[in-house]
Amino acid sequence: MPCFWHRCFSVTLLITSFSAQKKEIVCITQQLLDSISCKDYAIYSKLCDTGMTCFEPESMGNLIEGMDFHKFYFDNNASNRTPKIHTTMLNPSVHMLGDDGACIAYIRLTQYIDRNGEARSRQSEETRVWQKQSGRGWVCVHVHRTGAPSLVNTASRD
Repeated sequence: MPCFWHRCFSVTLLITSFSAQKKEIVCITQQLLDSISCKDYAIYSKLCDTGMTCFEPESMGNLIEGMDFHKFYFDNNASNRTPKIHTTMLNPSVHMLGDDGACIAYIRLTQYIDRNGEARSRQSEETRVWQKQSGRGWVCVHVHRTGAPSLVNTASRD
């Protein structure tokens, strides 16, 4: 079982006012964020639809469809060493869209150690759309992120 299952459980315990379905969306979103921090493309790709669409700072305003864009950043890290990265989801707001759809919006605060050993933080604002698919469970079908670029490829440059 991945290391972030315990963390996911801890995060959802803090959100006592959420229904079980909303807590599940928060949990799966935290798992996805942790897979990015851990640079674990295997987990990331299991949590995302193959046709996922996105608007991100790295896409420079273009709508991207599919996983190749994301895989590039997992495969081409700025450094072979893995920087220490900790991601916190702040103020999640979940809207259930029936039994098979959900939208979550939150602040993503990412803490990391730069190449000089200094602790730094970055913030971005994210919205993710989740769809419950037969045989796969919840998968992310769209993400919209503003603010700082992802640290998967940039942390060691700071």
